[in-house]
Amino acid sequence: MSERVTIFLAPDMKASAEAGQHNFLARVERVLRGGGLEVCYADERLRHQPFEGRALVHMWAPMTARTLVMRRVYAYPFWAIEPSDKRWEWGVAQAAFEPEGINGAKAARFVERWRKRMFGTAQARREGYVYVPLQGRISERRSFQAASPLEMIEAVLAADPTRSVVIGMHPKEPYSARDIDALEAFEHRFARVTVVTGQMERYLPACDYVVSQTSGAAFFGYFFGKPVALFGRIDFHHIAANVHESTAPEALGRVADMRPDFVRYLWWFWQEMSINAGRPEAEAQIAARFRGAGWIT
Repeated sequence: MSERVTIFLAPDMKASAEAGQHNFLARVERVLRGGGLEVCYADERLRHQPFEGRALVHMWAPMTARTLVMRRVYAYPFWAIEPSDKRWEWGVAQAAFEPEGINGAKAARFVERWRKRMFGTAQARREGYVYVPLQGRISERRSFQAASPLEMIEAVLAADPTRSVVIGMHPKEPYSARDIDALEAFEHRFARVTVVTGQMERYLPACDYVVSQTSGAAFFGYFFGKPVALFGRIDFHHIAANVHESTAPEALGRVADMRPDFVRYLWWFWQEMSINAGRPEAEAQIAARFRGAGWIT
């Protein structure tokens, strides 16, 4: 009897997969069945109940050593299959970015195409402000963070005393009254601080640089040639000023002048290190992940 792989999904995603309407999961299923494994789908709310065989979960932490995690890599159709849900532990995070050998013209066309697809006609420009996209739990310093998000904002204001600072609250994150008060206090203390909700598409193309913990907005900033300073551990750290590798003053002091090879990096990150479910080679890429995990031969 073949070993079973249970794929735990949210109800809507599960229904789409079972109907064969989810392109990436259809490819995953074909690879697994082609490798001699049975595949079944289960509601993710049942993932802690006893089950047999291996498991694949969507964004959740692995339940056992026989669990793999799949997650979208910032935009469709790019995906990762990893043994950890922590992006800074992923293979791409541990790999060295080596731009040599990447065709610059091809990479530039790729980046231009995706920038237009995601941001329309928006053009990169610099209007003299720092963009600080936030996520949640802004008063806490978590294990992967060099400082709490509120401490990060203080560091930005101290390191760059002349630029305006736009703080972007995540539109889907719940912020407590205490968090809101703390952000409004920055506006009261500094006339150059503006706090907004969402509006990444408005503020990202025109900023001078981005400061973030692990926000995907910082990754998207690469499409506009925006240097990034990171206060958190994440997978797209290679071309950023990383506070974990130096200090906040050092990283913030040099980030505005950084000009890494954004286009080759984006090609490498998405085309070489991620699974592009829209490409013919996607199933070979998926098979390589499962083969590396010892699931198939």
